[in-house]
Amino acid sequence: MNTAQRLGYGKEEKLLIVNADDFGLCRSVNETIVELLSNKEISSTTIMMNCSWSADASALIQSVAPDADVGVHWTLTSEWPLYRWGPICRSRATGSLSGRDGWFPETISEVERRADPEEVRHELIAQTEAALRSGLTLSHADNHMGSLYGFHSGKDLLPIAFDVCARYGLPFRLPRLLMPVGGRVIPTELSDRAKIRVRQADDRGIVLPDYVLGPEYRLNWGETYESVKMEGVQLIRNLLPGVTEWISHPARPTDELRAFHGHPDKRGMEIAFWQDEEVREALEAERVRLIGWKDLQNLQASLSV
Repeated sequence: MNTAQRLGYGKEEKLLIVNADDFGLCRSVNETIVELLSNKEISSTTIMMNCSWSADASALIQSVAPDADVGVHWTLTSEWPLYRWGPICRSRATGSLSGRDGWFPETISEVERRADPEEVRHELIAQTEAALRSGLTLSHADNHMGSLYGFHSGKDLLPIAFDVCARYGLPFRLPRLLMPVGGRVIPTELSDRAKIRVRQADDRGIVLPDYVLGPEYRLNWGETYESVKMEGVQLIRNLLPGVTEWISHPARPTDELRAFHGHPDKRGMEIAFWQDEEVREALEAERVRLIGWKDLQNLQASLSV
């Protein structure tokens, strides 16, 4: 039974959650995401509580779109050299999570190599508690850059993420089924490990989407908005029955964003994509229904009764 069926839909129905990552990164990101949520052009967002603009993000969405789906974007990396952030846990040491400069590492491979699991646990709790203290009601959790998934070394931290999800009643971004995109081949070891983690999430009563996908984060050489849109429309046409989460990174490429971000124009294209009439027509033609993470959270709550 796929997650759509567990939500009460037919087994052939295609449900889509469009999540905007990196809420709280900067003012440009905050304004863009709140606008798209207010216009119901995307489904949800996840906030980075370690970033200096997280307070603005929380206040803005509570003022403009208080009913919007907001999750916590658990963050253990700080990837841009000109804009850094680090741990916010103050109850215990977090030395394994940061370098000599006090910031998170730039790469997920360094997180996998150095992070102490218990320090990770307390940092995830601290980020979650900070979001709740800001006045947000959280609907889900996910992970910035995939630093919890063990992509490089196989040393994933997902059992800790499951513990925190269970504690706060949050569904989590982990696909029940891996979907190869762009001709990629999924290694057998990764596939086998993913199946184990999905079973562990099920055992904890944590609800997961069936699939997770999204466009390439970077703007590759020669790409234009039209080519990016064509790729996105093809992804829509290839959606499978069940619940799919689409990871998006929309933001206006302002001077603020350009000051630190390596691919600001791609973020601008993602705004245009979700506002494009041809994209809406593709969703309608494929009979794709947009839902939110709150739907999954309500299902998870019902399982614990």
